[in-house]
Amino acid sequence: MAPSISKIIPVVKIDKAQNAVPLANAILKGNINSIEVTFRSDCAAQCIKLISQNCPQMNVGAGTVTSILKAKQAIKAGAKFIVTPGLNPKIVKFCQKKKIPIFPGVITPTEIELAMSLGLNTLKLFPAENFGGVKLLDSYKGPYADIKFIPTGGIKLENLNDYLSRKNVSAVGGSWLATSELIENCHWETITENCRNATSSSRT
Repeated sequence: MAPSISKIIPVVKIDKAQNAVPLANAILKGNINSIEVTFRSDCAAQCIKLISQNCPQMNVGAGTVTSILKAKQAIKAGAKFIVTPGLNPKIVKFCQKKKIPIFPGVITPTEIELAMSLGLNTLKLFPAENFGGVKLLDSYKGPYADIKFIPTGGIKLENLNDYLSRKNVSAVGGSWLATSELIENCHWETITENCRNATSSSRT
């Protein structure tokens, strides 16, 4: 059984498959047990498979899933959850049929209500900072009291607690924890430190 998704989710782009397991271990060492591997590189599915096989304590998900084909590849590779940048009902229904959690990206009330009509109650808010950030979240508390959000886009250490302090936020996603440059240069200790700083400073 996969561990529950952590409050802080590193969103990563891995260009070399050999970096997948060291990256996952660096994040685990930083007290975070979830990772979103984005389908922004040709080896994304392979990276998910390697992490799934070698780091069973890591809850590995697939991000930037923009087609059913990518969803199939992610699930086959061992992804425990799916994240999409937008709300595609076909992808949502496919994942529901496969009984795998999916967190589609939304930003407007119309998108939120479409997601609700599909039976979803936890949604990715993307790109969060560009559309009002915590002010937008606060405005959604009233009409969408039963909806939880995973804000992504513009989240960093400085505003992390602003998001996590909101009752309608279940987790946050961020690329600052393990940037492509840090991964490419194998700076695992820096990634571990970034994760530790985030978890130790967050009021969760």
